[in-house]
Amino acid sequence: MFNFLKNHPFAVEAFFENSLVLTFAVSKEQLQHLIPECLELDTFKDQWAFVAAAMVQTKDLRPKGFPKCMGNDFFLIGYRVFVRYRNNTGKKLRGLYILKSETDKRKMEFMGNLFTHYNYSTTDIRQTEKENIKEIQSVKSKFKVSICKTEENIPLPADSPFADWKEARRFAGPLPFTFTYNKETQEVLIIEGVRQNWIPAPVKILDYNFGFLGTLKLENPILANAFIIKNIPYYWKKGKIEPWKQKEENFKAF
Repeated sequence: MFNFLKNHPFAVEAFFENSLVLTFAVSKEQLQHLIPECLELDTFKDQWAFVAAAMVQTKDLRPKGFPKCMGNDFFLIGYRVFVRYRNNTGKKLRGLYILKSETDKRKMEFMGNLFTHYNYSTTDIRQTEKENIKEIQSVKSKFKVSICKTEENIPLPADSPFADWKEARRFAGPLPFTFTYNKETQEVLIIEGVRQNWIPAPVKILDYNFGFLGTLKLENPILANAFIIKNIPYYWKKGKIEPWKQKEENFKAF
């Protein structure tokens, strides 16, 4: 009855204190079955496709225009695939398809699942800093990431498919759009994110493990890049819905 609420019915804003994103490269054939028919994989050299784990500390998350005192602070974890979508005007949009989302507070799980299709669950999050090492981990979700906070002139991860950080930055995320597909109605929900002062900085990953990525049974995933951004105002526009089948039929005429 209230399914329309899940379509991101209003704009939302927040302040990103920091966002750490690890992107993994696998052969494109391994990710194809994870995305809906309306999307295509955003690939590199027509060989590599990408799945990312993003960890974001948000502050004052609230409906856009509401005072900060009505906002909430949450830690968010998102697992997503890099994709492309051609909209009804023929424009190709780069974006993300969400596989799973986690948060450190039940309030965000409830609100996230009420107003989005992002499949939120609540988990434990522990962040520690010792000397020059920061760790983010969850016992329940079986993940742990260790990063070096001080190293400069950071090299790309070993075996990364990218030649340099400039190439790698194209798959740093988050991308401008996020897509959800309703198979029953054959409609695509498009959510656009708007950000300021977006300068991803390479970070050295000392160790990592993600339990959820293990459930995808990917063969030989390669850490392709790792970036961190800090102190970013961010907001998501109200969701926009368009029919996918109608768009597909229109393009058959060309």
